[in-house]
Amino acid sequence: MILINLLPHREAARKRRKDVFNVGLMMSVLAGGLLAGCIYLWFHAQISDQQDKNQILSSEIAQFDRQIKDIAGLEAEIAALRARQQAVEDLQADRNMPVHLLTELVGQLPEGVYITSMRQEGQSVALQGVSQSNERVSELLRNLSTKSAWLNRPELIEIVAGSVSLTPRDQRRVANFKINVKLVRAGEAGNVVPPVSAAGKLAAASSPLAK
Repeated sequence: MILINLLPHREAARKRRKDVFNVGLMMSVLAGGLLAGCIYLWFHAQISDQQDKNQILSSEIAQFDRQIKDIAGLEAEIAALRARQQAVEDLQADRNMPVHLLTELVGQLPEGVYITSMRQEGQSVALQGVSQSNERVSELLRNLSTKSAWLNRPELIEIVAGSVSLTPRDQRRVANFKINVKLVRAGEAGNVVPPVSAAGKLAAASSPLAK
């Protein structure tokens, strides 16, 4: 006996396949949405964690900036204290500079050379004097250049011929000179040359021309 199915089985099969497809599509959409949500939550957690780290770094950087400013202020205070200390040391060292100046001049003046005027401004000393000859002025310049630990860089400003009266009938030709010289500070003097002994020379240096 032959059985013939007159029901619309093709439409029913197509509907079942369509229903299965729709269910699979819906499941895929749900799985995709769930996966996207998980990825979003993971990225959001990573971003939040990084923002927390950035906030910590910002606070640390601000703290370091404050410390750097404090260090800069301390360095400025230290530099100011060192400058004051150096100024005090220079003042203490400079107290004896006039003594060294007079002692060196007495020691380095050749015979026949006399200082008539002396003016000091800081480390610069301007000397005026009288010499019996130009050669003795040259000798004075050599002595100040090479033999003095407290005086250096002598510079001859001028030398002018003149005359001096010893008695109404006795006049002698002399050389009037001007010399600038630098006075060395105690910390720069190095090995100090012992002062050439003679208080008599100091008296002679301040006395009028007498030979």
